[in-house]
Amino acid sequence: MGELGKYASQGHGYFTFPKLEGEINPRMMFRGKEVLCWSLNNYLGLANHPEVRKVDGEAAQAWGLGYPMGSRMLTGNSNLHEKFEDEASKFMGKEDTYLLNFGYQGMLSIIQSITDRKDVIVYDQLAHACIIDGMMLSLAKRFVYAHNDMTQFEDRLQKATRIVEKTGGGILVITEGVFGMKGDLGRLDEIVKFKEKYKFRLFVDDAHGFGVMGATGKGTPEHFGVMDQVDIIFNTFAKSMAMIGAFVSGEEKVIKYLRYNLRSQIYAKSMPMPLVVGAIKRLELLQNEPALRENLWKVVHHLQSGLRSRGFDIGITQSPVTPVYLKGGTEEAARLIIDLRENHRIFVSVVTYPVVERGELMLRIIPTATHTIEDVDITLQAFETIRDNMQKGVYSGNSIINV
Repeated sequence: MGELGKYASQGHGYFTFPKLEGEINPRMMFRGKEVLCWSLNNYLGLANHPEVRKVDGEAAQAWGLGYPMGSRMLTGNSNLHEKFEDEASKFMGKEDTYLLNFGYQGMLSIIQSITDRKDVIVYDQLAHACIIDGMMLSLAKRFVYAHNDMTQFEDRLQKATRIVEKTGGGILVITEGVFGMKGDLGRLDEIVKFKEKYKFRLFVDDAHGFGVMGATGKGTPEHFGVMDQVDIIFNTFAKSMAMIGAFVSGEEKVIKYLRYNLRSQIYAKSMPMPLVVGAIKRLELLQNEPALRENLWKVVHHLQSGLRSRGFDIGITQSPVTPVYLKGGTEEAARLIIDLRENHRIFVSVVTYPVVERGELMLRIIPTATHTIEDVDITLQAFETIRDNMQKGVYSGNSIINV
C-alpha cells in the first residue's frame, strides 16, 4: 500500500477520493461548503462553456450514448469520427490522425503496437505512468535518462544504436511536452537536434501542452518551433478540452498502422457519438477563441509572479502547472490541507512522498481561463498565512487529524 494508502481509513473522501460538487467552475462545493478550486485540469474553461454545454446536450438527445455500436473497425465508424480526425490533422499540421476512446489506454496500446523485441525505447525519467505501463507491455528493450539530461540522453542513444544495428530494429524516443507535476517542458528543441547524428522516431505525450502552449495552442512542439520534427504527437482531451478521449497524429503510414493494430481500439466499443460531436466543438473553440488561452496566461503570470515575489519556491515551471514546494511530512501536509479547505475555503491538491522527496510536500495549483485576478490574490494571501503557520509549527503532530 502506498504512502497515502496508509491513512485511507482516516482520509478517504477528504484527502483521497474527495467529492467536488456543483457546476464545473473555480468555485465548487466540498462537503457542503463553497471552495475556491485550483485542482481541475480545465485549462481553457471549456467544461462549462455555454456552447459546449449546448452541443453536448443536443448531441446526447439526438444520438443517445449507444450509437455507434461495436468497435470502430467493424461497425463503429462514422462520418463524424472521421471529421474530427480530418480537422485535428489540419490543425496539427500532420498527415493523419486517429481518434482514441481514452488517453491512458491509448498510450499503453500505441507503445505496445509500434515496438517489438528488435526495438529500443529511450525515455525521460519523469515519464507519466501511462508511458511506463505501456513500456511494460512492450517487448522492446528500454533505457531511461535522467530528467531532461541531454548528456545522458545521448549516452542512451548511443547504447540503443549499437543494439538496433545488430537487431535491425528501430529507436523510439518518448518524452512529455509539459511534465504534469513540475510544470517544466521536455527539451524538444534539443532532442530533435540529435536526429542529425542518430536515427530515431520522436514520440511526444503533450497532454498538458495541447491547447495551452504555442502561439495557436498546437502545443509544446509549436512552442519550440519543431512541429515537423516530432514524428508522433499524442494529445488527450482530459486537460484543455475537458472531456474523455484522445488523439494521435503523425505520418499517414504510422497512423494507418495504428488503426489496424491498436488493441485498445480494435477490441473496444467505438467512442459514443455525443462525445465525438463534443470533441469537434471543443477543437473548434480551441482554434477560434484565442481569448481563452490569453486569459489563462494572464492568470498564470499573476499567480506565478505573485508566488515568486513572496518568496515561494515554485521550481522551474514553464507552463500553467504551478507547484509550490514546502518542507514537511505527510502529517503536516494533512493538517495544512485541512486548514486551507476549512478555514480559507481553498481547494488544492497536495503531493507527498514518493512523488517528492521525504520531508517535502508540494501543493499543485492548476490555473484556468475562468479564474480571476481576485481569485489569485485571495489565494496568495492564504498561502502566506499557511507558510507562517508552518514556520511556527502549527501543523506539526504525530498523526493525521480525523476528518
